[in-house]
Amino acid sequence: METDTPEPDETGQQKNRLSSVSMAIRILKAFSGDEAEIGISELAKRLDLAKSTVHRLVATLAAEDLLDKNPETGRYRLGLGLFGLGSLVRHRMDLSTEARTFMIDLRRDTDETVLLAVPAGPEIMYIRTQHSRQTVRMGAEIGMRVPYYCTAAGRAILAFQPESRIAAITAAPMLPRTPKTVTDPEKLCRLLANVRRLGYALEDEESELGIRAVGAPIHDARSDVVGAIAIAGPVQRLSLKNLNALVEPLQHAARQISLRLGYRDRSGYPIDEVD
Repeated sequence: METDTPEPDETGQQKNRLSSVSMAIRILKAFSGDEAEIGISELAKRLDLAKSTVHRLVATLAAEDLLDKNPETGRYRLGLGLFGLGSLVRHRMDLSTEARTFMIDLRRDTDETVLLAVPAGPEIMYIRTQHSRQTVRMGAEIGMRVPYYCTAAGRAILAFQPESRIAAITAAPMLPRTPKTVTDPEKLCRLLANVRRLGYALEDEESELGIRAVGAPIHDARSDVVGAIAIAGPVQRLSLKNLNALVEPLQHAARQISLRLGYRDRSGYPIDEVD
């Protein structure tokens, strides 16, 4: 089992890095609505840090757009980089909130596990789940990360990403999770092309033996695919025929969630009426 524990001769360096991160966080938290701009000297005094240390950390934060210097006052304020990060968090929260009702309805109608996933670097992450009430069911928890290449939700997202993103995922090692996992880049690209054509992705025991799933993409107001909703269950209940019967209600839910996020088709009109 891998750990993040440093080698003995790196302990001092590790502590220094963690100390710098802690001090940088304290600097960011020093700002508030009542005090949007603060100077170096005031930050050093308030945080009981050396001015040279504060200056170094502030310069680093400013270089990453996490702080911004007011050229008129010489004081610093929170930067647009934080706004961008906050927008990502808010967007995920919006997606989770808008999807909740439709996920509950799908779970009620199918009595299978319903999953909501978003991109998370080289993988996807489940940000909301509605578990089947049946004893035998797929096990997935909020925060769980799984690969793009062998999951229905992952393929539903990946198929609509830029070519460079698809190339990066397929170029990385795709380790088999089961004997059925597709690990050949060319075959995966053909599957992704099929997802784009059909508007949904199937998974047949490729991530976990005994589990099948179907996933559909979710679009935002810019028409970007920002997540996917999926239904998953055991092969004993989800034959391929039964799995295909779930496509229509799943795609309907994905469309409704997309509409609530502001998605419109190319003509500029809503693709459907919101339920």
